[in-house]
Amino acid sequence: MKENSNKQFLFDGYNYKIMLIGLVVIIIGFVLMSGGSSDDPNVFSPDIYDFRRIRLAPTVVLIGFAIQVYAIVAKKKEKKTED
Repeated sequence: MKENSNKQFLFDGYNYKIMLIGLVVIIIGFVLMSGGSSDDPNVFSPDIYDFRRIRLAPTVVLIGFAIQVYAIVAKKKEKKTED
């Protein structure tokens, strides 16, 4: 008995493109978080508390994760064929 099994990918190219965009956004968010250290470890640097590291970077990372969720649940709209 030969079974006819069609193996299909879970996602198509559209989903993978959106996932790649989300991954890039997440990486940009983590890059925005980096830096702000002092050259001398005994000296406090208030640069770690600026707007970019406290507000902007985590927001960018969360937007990237939201894009990933959208990429998982999105279905590419198929063109309607007329009979």
